[in-house]
Amino acid sequence: MRNEKRMERLLGYSLVAPAMLLILAIAIWPVIQSFYYSLFDYRLNDPTKSSIHWSYSLDLEGYLQNYPFLKSALKQEMAAADGQTKQTLAQIEQKLAKLDAAIRSNDQVARQYDKVNEVLDNFETPSDELKIVELDKQTAERLTDTVDDVVRALKEMKKAGELQQADKVVGLAEGLEGVVIEPNFVGLKHYKDSFSDMRLWKALWNTTFFTVVSVAIELVLGLGIALLINKAFFGRGVVRATILIPWAIPTAVSALMWKFLYDGQNGIVAHYFETIGLVDRMGDLLTTEAGAMFAVIFADVWKTTPYMALLLLAGLQTIPSSLYEAASIDGATKWQQFTQITLPLLKSSILVALLFRTLDAFRVFDLIYVLTGGGPANSTETISILAYKVMFSQTNFGAGSALAVVVFLCVAIISMIYIKWLGKDLLSDSASVKR
Repeated sequence: MRNEKRMERLLGYSLVAPAMLLILAIAIWPVIQSFYYSLFDYRLNDPTKSSIHWSYSLDLEGYLQNYPFLKSALKQEMAAADGQTKQTLAQIEQKLAKLDAAIRSNDQVARQYDKVNEVLDNFETPSDELKIVELDKQTAERLTDTVDDVVRALKEMKKAGELQQADKVVGLAEGLEGVVIEPNFVGLKHYKDSFSDMRLWKALWNTTFFTVVSVAIELVLGLGIALLINKAFFGRGVVRATILIPWAIPTAVSALMWKFLYDGQNGIVAHYFETIGLVDRMGDLLTTEAGAMFAVIFADVWKTTPYMALLLLAGLQTIPSSLYEAASIDGATKWQQFTQITLPLLKSSILVALLFRTLDAFRVFDLIYVLTGGGPANSTETISILAYKVMFSQTNFGAGSALAVVVFLCVAIISMIYIKWLGKDLLSDSASVKR
């Protein structure tokens, strides 16, 4: 008996394994990668942080585009100078020469040093693999400190009028300031910064408010529509197909359509809302905080209520009609039938519909991005839109990845809560069937 159960368990795991691997590859792996990126100060708009760096590195291209010319310029300055100025320039040149020798003391660095120098002499651009070399921490810090001292000294000499080509010399020296690439591992700093930023909390509030209000309205309207189209009447098929049209329209298309309808000058919906007194002025729908939130919720309810109705209709069709006939014979009213038969038997379908719609609403992006762009004044900016702006508009992949992980954690928490409720409901249903 135990062997049979063990074999059944192994068979079950083997059947589930392909689906779990697919979920791991498609859903879980991107989250793991996002979490990995969130541990670094990863910015595409900063050459020194445009890739992951665990250790100190040197940009040989930037170094060799400045150091040889700076060395030559210093020699020219020394030839034209005398006294203390010439001595100071000689000390600077000697410092830089010792530093260059320390950099080239490593055989691997020396080989790449010569190769990059050759590429630059041919007026070509070296690859990232060739121009970036790893440095030990001591050499990197020495390079940074030396360059800072040289720049400071040359600026003082420029201010004192001791240099013939001051702008050229100082400019070449300043060009060496960005050649050291420091490790950009920051740990959980992005999460700490995000949770101390009021913009994140406002985005979470906007997302939660949008989700709760829109899903609640869609549940009520969807249940009403499902009850209506579940009845037998002439033309029911046409009505069902017509109701599904808003849901079938792509979200970006429907958002653009509603943007025209909400227009403060020519929008027909904005005109009607002003006429019936929902808004004071037509332009309030997209230019005020309350109006913009109302606008996106109204558009979302129009689009996704048919989806909710479709899910609930499937649940209604599983309820035997004999239960309603028996209740009618017993003298139950329509309301009593609805509360005592429909709602209890529809509970699992409602939870499933709420699960899908809540997750979809919490991750909302395209509707609001096209309709309001998160404005005005970030009043409709959701957590997904904030993550998009940080990651792609600001090209800050580290902080944006941290926000993406926050979205995943919120969705995971919502899923666990719903699944816990749904699991209890299914267990209670199975227990009642056994009895």
